[in-house]
Amino acid sequence: MNSPDSDEKYLVRAIRADEWPAVKALRLSALRDPIAHLAFLETYEDAAAKPDSYWRERAAGAAEGSTAVRQFIAEAPDGEWVGSVTTLIEEAGTTDWAGCPVEQRQGHLVGVYVRPEHRGCGLTEVLFDESVQWAWSAGVDRVRLFVHEDNGRAQRFYRRFGFVPSGHTVPMAGHPEQTELEYVLERP
Repeated sequence: MNSPDSDEKYLVRAIRADEWPAVKALRLSALRDPIAHLAFLETYEDAAAKPDSYWRERAAGAAEGSTAVRQFIAEAPDGEWVGSVTTLIEEAGTTDWAGCPVEQRQGHLVGVYVRPEHRGCGLTEVLFDESVQWAWSAGVDRVRLFVHEDNGRAQRFYRRFGFVPSGHTVPMAGHPEQTELEYVLERP
């Protein structure tokens, strides 16, 4: 991917199971971001305390070839991972992370992160394109995500990409006085 505002090139691809150390490192970096408390449901301290076996399983479950979860990363020319998004395929009749029933088979984007020095150059759009296209190829007709009510920058990006608020809200895990808003994108 050539970013519109620089000469840098990024490779956007699914992770491989053996890349669990890089999966762990990028996640820990994301959890150190100043807005992590708005964007993620876990803390840096909780994630850092998890054993390597957790990270191995997490990477294996979201690696290329998985049909239920796929994590996509953006890799800079020097090999550094600079962004990520994960797509979950939620099956109708199950319960989601918030305890709500899943009414239709759908994709669910989670763990959206781009390192600050790579933001604003079009990289998030490319990550989303790859992730949403994978969801469509899995046969879903809708993709959703949740965003904190105070995360205006993310909300603006999601709207530009084509997501719209569904009107469904849930209390933020661990902070029930705060709200997460559901945004959806219907298959064209």
